[in-house]
Amino acid sequence: MQKVIDCSNCHTTLHFPPGAISIRCAICRAITHVAAPRSIPAPQFYYNNNHSISHHLHPYAPAPYSGSVPWAPAPPSAQGSKKAVICGISYKGSEYELKGCLNDAKCMKYMLVNRFHFPESSILMLTDEETDPYKVPTKKNIRMAFYWLVQGCQAGDSLVFHYSGHGGQQKDENGDEIDGFDETILPVDFEEEGMIIDDEINETIVNPLPRGAKLHAIVDACHSGTVLDLPFLCKMTASGQYSWEDHRPKNGQNKGTSGGEVFCFSGCDDNQTSADTVAMSKDTSTGAMTFSFIQAIEEGQAATYGTLINSMKATIRNANLLAGAGRVASILTLLLHRKAVLQGLRQEPQLTANEPFDVYAKPFSL
Repeated sequence: MQKVIDCSNCHTTLHFPPGAISIRCAICRAITHVAAPRSIPAPQFYYNNNHSISHHLHPYAPAPYSGSVPWAPAPPSAQGSKKAVICGISYKGSEYELKGCLNDAKCMKYMLVNRFHFPESSILMLTDEETDPYKVPTKKNIRMAFYWLVQGCQAGDSLVFHYSGHGGQQKDENGDEIDGFDETILPVDFEEEGMIIDDEINETIVNPLPRGAKLHAIVDACHSGTVLDLPFLCKMTASGQYSWEDHRPKNGQNKGTSGGEVFCFSGCDDNQTSADTVAMSKDTSTGAMTFSFIQAIEEGQAATYGTLINSMKATIRNANLLAGAGRVASILTLLLHRKAVLQGLRQEPQLTANEPFDVYAKPFSL
């Protein structure tokens, strides 16, 4: 019989690994020392008026039972599986509202399904236009999505995390940041629940990645250069020359993987802001970084990681510059074979990785 244990801090039900003496909660990060694990109760389902099934456990939580959940994408069942979490947050109705994030999420899903053959059933979309409470990008739901993304990951699997929304910084409390600041992403409920910091993202979806698996993160947000806390940052000149900057913590903390590969394309450097493209209406706006990423792939400029990041940088660098602000300005038509004039963009897309490599020799693929 499976065993679980309750978190000693927030009382979330946690899966109990056989032989473990302690476990870290994916929700509050507290460590619980294992005493007497309890047996898992049978799942309790009920039907609501529209005949959809609901239950008392979060569908993306560490699964304590094997029953299926209608809205939860199926976990990978064989080597070579593809799985993605796509998060687009508009913060609609607030003073922080953004215009292009929902379009970013839809365009990214379209590309993953149609160009890279990700099964729709293995893509989890979190947006603030969702009516399903488990698919709204709250702090808890994003944390659970992170866990779901890497759960059961094995050699040959390809994972993608795409985030379009606000990013921020806060003071580094554990001494692992060169500039003294942790980078953050902002869930839709960040004012009540707080931000998600790069330390947690790294620990949840980077550190567990096994040998032979790979993860690509595409993060279109302000201050996102090192938002996965990866150890190496690719510094590239306008002419395409590059070197790897070592960001490994001086305190010796491991920010790498368990043998897998992780690559993060981010919208800007840690001290920069990212921009929206300005369109005729909010329905045709996108994030400049997401736009440049998809355009490079669709126009055949993504044979290697080097050609991809160069194309992204050139798209934004060659924009008609004017005074820019966080996620601001230009004109385009939506979907993948579009053209745009990007204006007001003071940002430089970044590439980070768990290991340095030859960016012009390594083929890019999702």
